[in-house]
Amino acid sequence: MSNEVIFFAGFIVFVIFVMMLDLGAFSRQRSHIVQFKEAAAWSAVWVTLAIGFYFFLRNFGYWVHDISDPSHLAAVQGLYYQNLTLPADFDAALTKFQNNMALEYLTGYLVEYSLSVDNIFVFILIFSSFGVREIYYKKVLVWGILGSIVLRFIFIFLGSALIQQFSWILYIFGAFLVYTGLKILFTKDEEENIDVQKHPAVKLTSRYFNVFERYVVDHFFIRSKRTGKLYVTPLFVVMIVIAFTDVIFAVDSIPAIFSITKDPYIVFFSNVFAIMGLRSMFFFLVNVIDMFAYLKYGLGVLLTFIGLKMLFEHQLHEWGFNNMYSLIVIVGILAVSIIVSLLFPPKEKKLAEVKE
Repeated sequence: MSNEVIFFAGFIVFVIFVMMLDLGAFSRQRSHIVQFKEAAAWSAVWVTLAIGFYFFLRNFGYWVHDISDPSHLAAVQGLYYQNLTLPADFDAALTKFQNNMALEYLTGYLVEYSLSVDNIFVFILIFSSFGVREIYYKKVLVWGILGSIVLRFIFIFLGSALIQQFSWILYIFGAFLVYTGLKILFTKDEEENIDVQKHPAVKLTSRYFNVFERYVVDHFFIRSKRTGKLYVTPLFVVMIVIAFTDVIFAVDSIPAIFSITKDPYIVFFSNVFAIMGLRSMFFFLVNVIDMFAYLKYGLGVLLTFIGLKMLFEHQLHEWGFNNMYSLIVIVGILAVSIIVSLLFPPKEKKLAEVKE
């Protein structure tokens, strides 16, 4: 077994362990309403782990692809880092390669984490539409997001294989992101509703499983004492809807990160840290999300920028527009949208505050 496989397996085990710790699987703590303080603490934990992984890649990034000699480094560079020029000396080349890999990971993580904010609005809508009690939010989110990680893993490595085979797909991704970004910028907010019975995930689950008619504490499965049949509970259905919804959002976010790096491992790592932090961020932001009214438009600008970057990658490379500049632009877009939201809240919000 190669060191590459061992490293990847170890990373998966580590993520599952931290997720179980977050869920409370190693304690007798029952389902509970996540308070702001707990959410803030776990948000800090996931952000710290994500940043720590950046420094890990800077120093031990060669473990990811099991790089042990110049020929192996050249092979990986040819596959995923064609625009990266490396010095002749192997040690210097490896150092530059690892620094570039770490920077791509950090930029991708920031993009994915930012785009995940949009999921929060939809998750709130899902819980409200399905009448889920707040005490069960945490369990549903953790398991739903775990399911989405598996699906994203498939999408990422399938997308990477397609890009390696058909490089022109990047232009389709770029055009799609520009379209999505402009649509966000120029589409008015509308009240959204979810028709529970007609939701595709609900219909699919109902077709292949026996669905129990009511919630049963915090169980996903229950066996009928009368018939002996195994049923899935409505809470299980909500978990499937959460995973399904996150995958739908991945249609935007995964192409976005492929504009930053072509390395499927880096795409996967940044996705994992971003969406695992999404659960705690949900509880952290759920009560203050209205304060960031213009963040949506910031995300629209962000997607448009990333799409244009993907469409004009070769020209930008010739002009010396590297990953550090991309990171600066992305941070700037997000910072401006947050600052504007705080300094100039919408008039509707001001009127509501006055009436109160």
